[in-house]
Amino acid sequence: MPPIYLNVLLAFMMALTGLLMYRSHMMSSLLCLEGMMLSLFILSTLMILNTHFTMSTMMPIILMVFAACEAAVGLALLVMVSNTYGLDHVQNLNLLQC
Repeated sequence: MPPIYLNVLLAFMMALTGLLMYRSHMMSSLLCLEGMMLSLFILSTLMILNTHFTMSTMMPIILMVFAACEAAVGLALLVMVSNTYGLDHVQNLNLLQC
């Protein structure tokens, strides 16, 4: 396995670890999710380029579209929660507390 794959997998694992550890604030959770999506994009692009599998060249672009949609929804939710509660804690998203 080339070292670039190990680096991308390490970046994905670091973002996943950050998501699991720092999940009290919504902004840090969104940044970790974006790191995970970026590492998946790089990994899928490298795999397609190295295997010369030209039938799936649209997959990284579709992945980036989903990542952009996820970021837009996440930032809209962050703005809504921070305007409503004044904080960006993830615990404010629990609907059973209302």
